[in-house]
Amino acid sequence: MPNSSNRILIADDNKDVLQAIRLALKSEGYQADCVQSPADALKRIEQNEYATAIIDLNYHLDTTSGQEGIELLGKIREKEPDLPVVIMTAWASIDVAVECMRNGANDFLQKPWDDERLIAIVRSQLRLNRAQQESQLLKEENRTLRKSKASGFIAQSRAMRPVLDLIESVADSDASILITGENGTGKGVIANLIHQHSGRAEHPFISVNMGGIPDGVFESELFGHVKGAFTDAKENRIGRFELAASGTLFLDEVANMPTAQQQKLLRALETREFERVGSSRTQKFDARLVVATNADLQAEVDQGRFRMDLLYRLNTITIHLPPLRERVEDIGPLAEFFLSRYSKKYRKEGLTFATPALETMKAYEWPGNIRELDHCLERAVLTCREQEIGVPELGLRASTASPTSSNLDEMSLEEVESYLIRRTLSRCGGKANEAAQELGLSRSAFYRRMQRYGL
Repeated sequence: MPNSSNRILIADDNKDVLQAIRLALKSEGYQADCVQSPADALKRIEQNEYATAIIDLNYHLDTTSGQEGIELLGKIREKEPDLPVVIMTAWASIDVAVECMRNGANDFLQKPWDDERLIAIVRSQLRLNRAQQESQLLKEENRTLRKSKASGFIAQSRAMRPVLDLIESVADSDASILITGENGTGKGVIANLIHQHSGRAEHPFISVNMGGIPDGVFESELFGHVKGAFTDAKENRIGRFELAASGTLFLDEVANMPTAQQQKLLRALETREFERVGSSRTQKFDARLVVATNADLQAEVDQGRFRMDLLYRLNTITIHLPPLRERVEDIGPLAEFFLSRYSKKYRKEGLTFATPALETMKAYEWPGNIRELDHCLERAVLTCREQEIGVPELGLRASTASPTSSNLDEMSLEEVESYLIRRTLSRCGGKANEAAQELGLSRSAFYRRMQRYGL
């Protein structure tokens, strides 16, 4: 079998031309398949793989216009879009050459030809074809590598199938994506997964907790500042918008932004431009935007706490993550994943779960979702004295109901604080701003406590 990397198709109605080109190519180690009509050329392309094709513009039906060759070129492009095609004709003109190039020809050869010129064109097209194939292979390898990096994401449950289907559909676009779901459901993990499966995967993924940015430093955090812009600006600072250039900017907890911050963010998103604080130089914002929240943004809009025009900028695509209690099939695999991670981290490898421990985890409601499961198993690995993690090591309460006066005495200060934060969040419908105000805490202090307790 001829090597397809050296196999060339030649189409011309003149046998002498075919023979001359075949001999010229053979002297350079190329295998030439010769045909005398457009129909035969298309049939050969269907049957074999070629490194390039050299086709005449004029055949028996028409000897001057070049229309037959142009039509053949179009049909070749339909069948083999990446096959390099060289046009050859004795009736050369600039107009015909331009039309051929417009229709997908890679080069143009005028009869009578010079053998050196012919061989140079063939070599050039073969190099181009190999480079394109290598580039495509590299892209596929990179895509596979990105997918393997994200393969630690566990979603085997039926509830997650629509989520995965939607991610697959939109990840490679540049559409803005809004991820919703309860605290701890893995919104940040999904955002990173989208980035890894996008065309921007080789560029930065920059994450910002919007709920934890004080008003006074909002613009500096997002857009950066120049030295001397304000009292504490002792050096230039690059903002998150600039850091995310060509990559993905992930804005978490957007519902907790004050109205003034929402206006500043909206302006940057509408214009796709921003300036560092203290600078008059405008910079372009070139990043894929992914945002997340545990709140119902439409309800926030209805109550006047969130701008409708900003919501429309953020929710081109909405992905809702189900809570862990609706993903029971995923609890076991997630638990094994976290067990493996922390066993290695704390050099306690070989740990396993007792069957009752697995059953307890599946029955528990996990109000803190995956984040709570993560923290639970880190604690279990640290406190386990045997090779098997049992129910006591998990430290899970049988019920999430309010503690009684009797078991309040058994709770630590951290457990009481965690319970109080959970209860207040539940009463406030998951709105962290309201819960923080009710507890008399600043937003940043409240978020630090939520992170500490896996909320």
